[in-house]
Amino acid sequence: LLRRLPFQRLVREIIKDSNNDLRVQATALNALQEAAEAFLVNVFESLAVNLSAIHAKRVTIQSKNL
Repeated sequence: LLRRLPFQRLVREIIKDSNNDLRVQATALNALQEAAEAFLVNVFESLAVNLSAIHAKRVTIQSKNL
C-alpha cells in the first residue's frame, strides 16, 4: 500500500525533528508501516461504506453496503 522507502524517510524525519537521540530498528519501521497501512485500509473501507449509504439516500448503513 505505502512505498517502503518514502515511509521510512518520513518516520526518520519526524523522529529527527522530535529527538535527535533516538534510533529506529528496521523491525520497528516495518511494524509502524504495517500499522499505518492497516489504519488507512480501515479508514478507506469505512468511507466507502458511508458513501454507499449516502448514495442510496440512507442514513443507516445496511449489511449490503459491507
